[in-house]
Amino acid sequence: MYLPGYRSLQIWIVTSLTLFSLVGPPVAAETLYNGIVLPEDFPLSAEEGGRAKGKPMPVPYLDNPPTVIPIDVGRQLFVDDFLIDSTTLTRTYYTAEYHPDNPILKPDQDWEFAKDKWFAAPFSGGTWYDSKESLFKMWYTAGAFWHGALATSADGIHWDKPTYGVVKGTNIVLPAGERVDNGKHLDTYTVWLDHAEPDYNKRYKYFATEFGHQNQKGIRLAYRTSADGIHWSNTTGAQNNLIAADRTTVFYNPFRKVWVLSQKCGKCRGDASLCAHSPGEQHRSRHYIENTDPKKLIEVNPSNEERGVYWVGADHFDPEHPDPKFREARQLYNFDVTPYESLMLGMFSIWQGPPNKEAEELGLQKRSDILLGFSRDGFHFSRPDRRRFISCTWDEKSWRFGNVQSSIGSPLVVGDKLYFYFSGRAKASAGMYNRDGKNSNSWSGGVATGLAIIRRDGFASMDAKAGGGTLTTRPVTFKGKYLFVNVNCPGGELKAEVLDENNNVIGPYTLANCTPVSSDSTLVALTWKDNLSALSGQTVRFRFHLTKGSLYAFWVSPAQSGASFGYAGGGGPGFFGARDTIGSPSAFIKSQPNLKR
Repeated sequence: MYLPGYRSLQIWIVTSLTLFSLVGPPVAAETLYNGIVLPEDFPLSAEEGGRAKGKPMPVPYLDNPPTVIPIDVGRQLFVDDFLIDSTTLTRTYYTAEYHPDNPILKPDQDWEFAKDKWFAAPFSGGTWYDSKESLFKMWYTAGAFWHGALATSADGIHWDKPTYGVVKGTNIVLPAGERVDNGKHLDTYTVWLDHAEPDYNKRYKYFATEFGHQNQKGIRLAYRTSADGIHWSNTTGAQNNLIAADRTTVFYNPFRKVWVLSQKCGKCRGDASLCAHSPGEQHRSRHYIENTDPKKLIEVNPSNEERGVYWVGADHFDPEHPDPKFREARQLYNFDVTPYESLMLGMFSIWQGPPNKEAEELGLQKRSDILLGFSRDGFHFSRPDRRRFISCTWDEKSWRFGNVQSSIGSPLVVGDKLYFYFSGRAKASAGMYNRDGKNSNSWSGGVATGLAIIRRDGFASMDAKAGGGTLTTRPVTFKGKYLFVNVNCPGGELKAEVLDENNNVIGPYTLANCTPVSSDSTLVALTWKDNLSALSGQTVRFRFHLTKGSLYAFWVSPAQSGASFGYAGGGGPGFFGARDTIGSPSAFIKSQPNLKR
């Protein structure tokens, strides 16, 4: 639970009226699904945590977790110590593996070769599984900073570019002429599949940063809606307010039911000691604005001088460029966020140099790699593993030589795997994508789409060797009946016992009565003779006993199928919407006798 020591939000905006328009009036403290209590003046600036120069963002709920943690929403992951009271297990973090068929989508159509910037990849864009059509869908940039196009796939690996009729003979669904006035271009766009939207015609939402919107100078946001992601409403724009910088994106936090503007800023506002660079130096960081209404989110977007609450940036723990010639102060180039199970998953694109002008002169890419962060309140992100989760190669013969960027919607849940889509850029002279025997000559061109994969819930595991070990949770409550785990221990075993608040074992949920698990499965039940219904609503602890294996997650479900009722990222085959209401498809079908098979 948050300490009373949180200071009030410092008055760094010109008037209190401006503050009201940006983040809304102070409201009563909000208790989240996991027991975290937000302060009354949430969202707080990152400055309020006393963050020193180059240091990570403080994460208050890890220092002062709730006394009791409800676990009814989603799989409970061990990415941090939020759920752990004590353990003799050790933690391992994981990075993604690359699909052997990469790039899975690349420039091969005329409209994807705009001038010398050849581009077929999401620059955030959006990659989702549409359960109503049983299709993977990817909105990507076709031709550098030009058209928005839509590709589809049955398996998430092999992609088609159907013709839709919006622009004859192409898969363009957001043509430049309709999207931006007078031929001005967009920089970044976000497509979000909003399962909570009651109006079917608005279930797809589009946000874009556009140059020259409404015949005005500067960068502004635009907003559209669609039923199918092909035919879009007229543009609604933030008519009067500039945004601070390009590469600004939007995401939805379903835990709090708010839309969030992840706004890029080119210079650090206010106290330069918060940034990992010298005062006055150009710097990329993020500011935060939220609203329950996506249209109002862009309408109240602040100007360059009033950029919302300072949020997050790179710091001295982020990786440096491997080539010492290009080592610059690390910066946060982009920040996309997706709900996954009981967390908000942050994809930090960390820029490491060289600067644009130098990159252009040398014919190189900027280096940006994707690192992960995890949040349980939607604002504060823990970043325990600073390795590159998805990386450039800096190999001149590689399709992902430099400037790797994330796709909105990732990860998608595909069976026992999580799919992350991302863009990578080849070196201009590498001849990676030829058109009429010619190479892209642009230092920022030659962009294609890749797929990176990890185990479901596989961001971190708690591990035991042959001697075994234990993990005891903090006090938790639940309303379910069945305990499930994601575990890899085919050569060992996992058992559990249930304790009361004073660490006394509750019969009949003893270690001796637990049927051991010795398997590698992302969904398997741990059982006793009786289910857990007798403990519903009570405060308990789980103590796991593991030998020769890895434990990734646990959860208590009301359904025998193991449905977690957490969020499934961008969705996936077998899911009917944003949440996992299925668990094991085979167990779900057996539990639904009237379901057509």
